[in-house]
Amino acid sequence: MAALSPKSNLLLLTSNDRGHGLHFLSPSNQLLMFVSAKSIPGRRDPGQALRSSGRGLRVYCQSKTEEKLFRRCSPYLESALLPGSGASLPSDEWKAVPDIWRSSAEKYGDRIALVDPYHDPPSNMTYKQLEQEILNFSEGLRVVGVKPEEKLALFADNSCRWLVSDQGIMATGAINVVRGSRSSVEELLQIYQHSESVALVVDNPELFNRMAEVFFAKASIRFVILLWGDKSALALEGIDEVPFFSYNEIIKLGQESRNALLISRDDGKKYDYEVIGSDDTATLVYTSGTTGNPKGVMLTHRNLLHQIHNLWEVVPAVPGDRFLSMLPPWHAYERAAEYFIFTQGVEQVYTTVRNLKEDLQQYQPHYLISVPLVYETLYSGINKQLSSGSAARKLIALTFIKISMAFMDYKRIYEGKYLTKDPKQPSYIVALLDYLWARILAALLWPLHVLANKIVYSKIRAAIGISKAGISGGGSLPMYVDKFFETIGVTVQNGYGLTECSPVTAARRIDCNVLGSIGHPIKHTEFKIVDPETNETLPLGSKGIVKVRGPQVMKGYYKNRKATEKVLNESGWLDTGDLGWIAPHHSRGRSRKSGGVIVLEGRAKDTIVLSTGENVEPADLEEAAMRSPLIQQIVVIGQDQRRLGAILVPNKEEVLLAAKHSGIVDASASEVSEDRMMGLLHDELRTWTSECSFQIGPILLVDEPFTIDSGLMTPTMKIRRDQVVVQYEQEIAKLYS
Repeated sequence: MAALSPKSNLLLLTSNDRGHGLHFLSPSNQLLMFVSAKSIPGRRDPGQALRSSGRGLRVYCQSKTEEKLFRRCSPYLESALLPGSGASLPSDEWKAVPDIWRSSAEKYGDRIALVDPYHDPPSNMTYKQLEQEILNFSEGLRVVGVKPEEKLALFADNSCRWLVSDQGIMATGAINVVRGSRSSVEELLQIYQHSESVALVVDNPELFNRMAEVFFAKASIRFVILLWGDKSALALEGIDEVPFFSYNEIIKLGQESRNALLISRDDGKKYDYEVIGSDDTATLVYTSGTTGNPKGVMLTHRNLLHQIHNLWEVVPAVPGDRFLSMLPPWHAYERAAEYFIFTQGVEQVYTTVRNLKEDLQQYQPHYLISVPLVYETLYSGINKQLSSGSAARKLIALTFIKISMAFMDYKRIYEGKYLTKDPKQPSYIVALLDYLWARILAALLWPLHVLANKIVYSKIRAAIGISKAGISGGGSLPMYVDKFFETIGVTVQNGYGLTECSPVTAARRIDCNVLGSIGHPIKHTEFKIVDPETNETLPLGSKGIVKVRGPQVMKGYYKNRKATEKVLNESGWLDTGDLGWIAPHHSRGRSRKSGGVIVLEGRAKDTIVLSTGENVEPADLEEAAMRSPLIQQIVVIGQDQRRLGAILVPNKEEVLLAAKHSGIVDASASEVSEDRMMGLLHDELRTWTSECSFQIGPILLVDEPFTIDSGLMTPTMKIRRDQVVVQYEQEIAKLYS
């Protein structure tokens, strides 16, 4: 039912069919007040209850002239509502991230934009439908009272509705605060409160029910939006004053309001419009926090638009290309990649870790954008498959791979893509002889490489399904994985970025894919290497702290000036905390095409200082050790000790197989004793780390893997080294005693 206050132009709307209560709306559908039905006696008819309760509720305007309402909008996406608009904008004139959706809808209209097969209901959307869905969600948020610059917590995982919610929030001029469902309730609450969020957008009833008791006891929540699932599954006992909306209800509210705005010119005149500025904050992304508490990174529309404009030279996608999406969308890497690819007319298919193998074969994507762990998993799976065959087949496959790796090494030399720190160029004679030597040896190996490609590698590539390239970022790509995929003919381009940089700062290009590096800086981005002690810029080839500057660098950490000033100086240089060097420029020789690429060598704060005064980068040892199939996870330790040690999670299945193969246990054995397991693992470490500068001494075996749920891994699958050391502090002390 609806009633019009006699002294106002405001509409009193009761909403019994949704069970929410009373909504007070302006004639243009702006929500001005909400009164929960549960807080009103006789709430089966909230309007009747108000009339009979004697409250004398009256809503009226103070003047005869209705005051204009304020709206902020994405200037191109919602240009139909703005005076003197309608013309198409070139992409370099987008002012806000949501502007991209109108451009893409106009260019690619009925092309499939996304496929989301694993949610209920499964979803397919064209570019036109996706644009309309974002517009409706955005308007629905305005209807329920979202104002520009307010923060909304978007706690959800990868799906088409996450994308619509993310862009719908941005299009109102509000700021979304993003995180995934695997974070602890304590971490989510800390993010919600620190960011000063006013409302919740949650993935599903399971996540909400896990959060509800703590959140409603300690936080102020204006409303909740449920992206997936049924509201009837929500645990609402004791929660009376907060309205709950399903995703479809928000879409419907927005659709009705937009229809009213487009039909009635008078409604449009009741608003003062302001466009979202490029320097306005678009999102708060809380860092994963491998050390310390997460910090809220403020990314602007300009930051994110830089990524959208400049990633094509790394990923030259064309309309119709298919991408598989599996990373958390709040991860800056996945997020920037998604924004970019949707400006190119591609089709994005949502998948999961569990379904990745099948989806790679079913959808045959042109590109896979993922983290090193995924490529390591693919590598391990391929090796396991090769090892499971007969002894003859295994021998043939491994021999072919060794030959092909040698061929690729020589090919890298004569193509000039060999890394070196040496700033001194070789003489013309040495360079020529080096070239001829590598060319001749590569030519001798080439027929066997071609044969291996036909017999072995083509079958592996068909199983993997990636036809153009895999893009790796968000962590260090192990060299052995890098070389393996190069050998079998799967292009993997390694890149580098930080949440604080929106995130991409450098990446390898298809025409200059220098293994072992993170490639050249992307457009408008500068790198320099500085001395950790003096902060002076070091020459090319010298190792030091990596600093970066460019339009993608964050505004700062939210409400944390001290932390901002610690990493970001007045000249715009961001201290990444990573150690690395820039390859010198050569005009001849094996490194002539590698000049200017950046090479990373670990984190400055991860450096272990032994009691002997020696500095050790644990990442090199850990990467080497992880090549062993017997080792599931490893953390190298030894701060202030005479020698290095390791906390190690064994792969017990592989350990048992190795023990049976070597005759340590009977063929019928179901487990290996700890002493024998320790001996096997020591041998493995010696084998795989033999070429490293340092060796690992004592080992602490742990049964439970490091996981996100245990707090020992970040949501982006990086081990929290400091937390692991703290958890096993007593065991480490005994190890060294």
